[in-house]
Amino acid sequence: MTGTLISLISIFIGIIAANMFGYFKKKYSFGFTGNTLIGVFGSIFFIKSFGRLGFNPWSIMANGNFHSTPFIINCLVSIFGGIIGLIVIKNIYNKLNK
Repeated sequence: MTGTLISLISIFIGIIAANMFGYFKKKYSFGFTGNTLIGVFGSIFFIKSFGRLGFNPWSIMANGNFHSTPFIINCLVSIFGGIIGLIVIKNIYNKLNK
């Protein structure tokens, strides 16, 4: 795998997490398109933030070897990024519409 493929997988995981969370928690849903956009940006924001700790795609592929533990942590961070992004944006949306 390359760093670019790992980045795309991470973003895709964030999209799936945001859509699944929105599906099961209707209170936080913005529909498929809204959840997808929030999943993309939430995932990217969290991966960029926590990537500095050594979980970025290029650290996962250091020296041409695939390191599975940072990849799993990267996926978990992406999942939490999509979910937390959805919760935060919904809270902001609710506060602005009061």
